[in-house]
Amino acid sequence: MNEAIVEESRPVTLIGCGSVKKSVVRRAIAHAPAVVAADGAAQVALDHGIMPDAVIGDFDSIPEAVQARIPQARLHRINEQDSTDFEKCLRSIRAPLVIGVGFGGGRVDHQLAAFHGMMRHADRPCLLLGKRDLVFLMPPALHLSLPEGSRLSLFPLGEVRARSRGLRWPLDGIRFAPGGRIGTSNAVSGPVEIRVDAPSMLAILPARALEAAIAALTAPETGRWPCVRSS
Repeated sequence: MNEAIVEESRPVTLIGCGSVKKSVVRRAIAHAPAVVAADGAAQVALDHGIMPDAVIGDFDSIPEAVQARIPQARLHRINEQDSTDFEKCLRSIRAPLVIGVGFGGGRVDHQLAAFHGMMRHADRPCLLLGKRDLVFLMPPALHLSLPEGSRLSLFPLGEVRARSRGLRWPLDGIRFAPGGRIGTSNAVSGPVEIRVDAPSMLAILPARALEAAIAALTAPETGRWPCVRSS
């Protein structure tokens, strides 16, 4: 179930079926040149003139005509229905970071499922990039360099505590939880350091912070969450 299909020493671009502008795809690929398509997103990749290095999913949304345009060795069918295609891809990619495009701005249920997938596979660092925002699951520790005043929002997917430096409103001593305290529209006041005690906090930044976010998420001091899945 968790064997790597794609192994890369650099970040990997993962394309989803949502609407995504060519400029966003190209920006992701500039940092993550290996490209994986999630099932029917193979069509999205081809429409953007990109031949994916791998297509991963249960293949319930990729037409045979599209499959025929892609070398068979790059098609990886996973026949189970207990996870989304996004999760199938995430657990099958071994890389410093996955940059996902086409997973936001469309159906809300798909976007929420992607957030859930990032939490469920917290040991696989992933950043979702859109035209306006980028979203990632907070690692155990994050050191981030952004211009003063930059927006930095935090949204808990479960109960989590945090400590921070370099934010206008510090996080220390706050118990974050869905239906309780959230961290919308905080702002950078200096070099940012955030530590969280559980893999259940989303960080939301402006899309222009992509390069800074990649540097922070791939830094050795960031660390990774352990794999805790039973399947």
